[in-house]
Amino acid sequence: MSDPLRSPKLRAWHLDRVAVVYVRQSTPQQVLDHKESTARQYALADRAVALGWTRDRVTTIDDDLGKSGQSIEGRPGFQRLRAEVALDHIGLILGLEMSRLARCCKDWHQLLELCGRYRVLLADGDRVYDPTDHSDRLLLGLHGVMNEAELHVLKQRMYQGQLNTARRGELFGTPPIGYVRSPNGSWVLDPDEQVQAAVRLVFDPFDREATMHGLLRYLVPHHVRLPVRLAGGPSKGQWEWHRPSRATLQNLFRNPTYAGAYRYGHRPADARAKQPGRPGTGKRIRRPEECLVLLRDHLPAYITWDRFEANQARLAANRSTVATPGAPRNGPSLLAGLVRCGRCGQRMAVRYDGPRGRSHAYSCSRAAADYGEPLCQGLSSGGAVDALVAGQVLAAVEPAALEARLAAVAGVERQRAERERPWQLRRERAAHEVDRACRQFQACEPENRLVAREWERRWEDALKAQRPLGASTSGGGERSRPS
Repeated sequence: MSDPLRSPKLRAWHLDRVAVVYVRQSTPQQVLDHKESTARQYALADRAVALGWTRDRVTTIDDDLGKSGQSIEGRPGFQRLRAEVALDHIGLILGLEMSRLARCCKDWHQLLELCGRYRVLLADGDRVYDPTDHSDRLLLGLHGVMNEAELHVLKQRMYQGQLNTARRGELFGTPPIGYVRSPNGSWVLDPDEQVQAAVRLVFDPFDREATMHGLLRYLVPHHVRLPVRLAGGPSKGQWEWHRPSRATLQNLFRNPTYAGAYRYGHRPADARAKQPGRPGTGKRIRRPEECLVLLRDHLPAYITWDRFEANQARLAANRSTVATPGAPRNGPSLLAGLVRCGRCGQRMAVRYDGPRGRSHAYSCSRAAADYGEPLCQGLSSGGAVDALVAGQVLAAVEPAALEARLAAVAGVERQRAERERPWQLRRERAAHEVDRACRQFQACEPENRLVAREWERRWEDALKAQRPLGASTSGGGERSRPS
């Protein structure tokens, strides 16, 4: 009498090969919380024994616990399963649900093709499927489509929930430089005055320098440092002070958060933006008006919205394109990068001659360089043009010369105060670190040298960090400083 648990689809060659139980949970949280589901998957080994396999011929692959089935990438267990099928080592694959194997139709149908070619059966808790049978193949294909559709529905449901939260301005990620997360989850200005002063010192000189490179050249000689909050490690949550870079400055100026605006959906992923052979996410930064959500006056601000828009307009105008005026260039020429040809409208190039490039000339050579056409026109005496323009400018501002001088003096004093403020805060922080190290050293037991030596070393390190800033040490700390 035949066993009622045995399937008529089983053949002798199936039993000659091993049976594999594939176990997977989508996230580590599910592995911890849904232990019963994991136990049910492991219990499929008993079903393989009931179908005719001996216990030693049943293998369990659980390398993909805590990994999503939406792609084969990062799933060594599924890759191992496919390799074993292609090597003709497997006679039966068991999974609690077909979605455990794959939630991507491409990966699912590739597995079905291999199973059909090597006559491998698939089984769940209810029945056994034969990929070579037309009805079973149709049913397995339908399972794959439904599994992928279910994943799409789950993703869309979670995305709509996130979008609804973002439309209320309540979905926050990692705060940018100068902001911290408040107890209710939103972003507020960092209470550290040194951090606030560093951020404001980035925006204020830009009104004078007018270019990103000019701003960088202003910050570096004055030893301005920008704060970066550590996201991990033993010092997680603390600030580190790094030298400014062009990428950091661009992120600061393009972020509308500093103007008090809340944004969401500003970094969409576009697979077409990925280039072969170059790693990347395919993400690009959208302009504020292109974001999915933009709520003005929603967060505390460092600058006004009008000032933010003026900065964006200036950065756009600094680009060297036909439609933009471009930024002033370095060199003795007054109009480098600004003068245009009256015939074709192209920006004229500057050529420096003579010792140390003291004399210069303007020439319209863009068409000649790009298309091999004759030189459009040129001005051999660029100094004469510069003198003419300078005279016109001075004549225009001559009635307000006194006001201009007073404004220049006030601007110099303001710049000096701007540069001095961060140094004052750095000296204040250094003095605080010295005082704290001094208190910690004095609070420990003198005879406990195992601890006292460490606090003594930290006190000395704080004093060494304070001396280059020109800060005066505290009276008590200097008198009782360890020898």
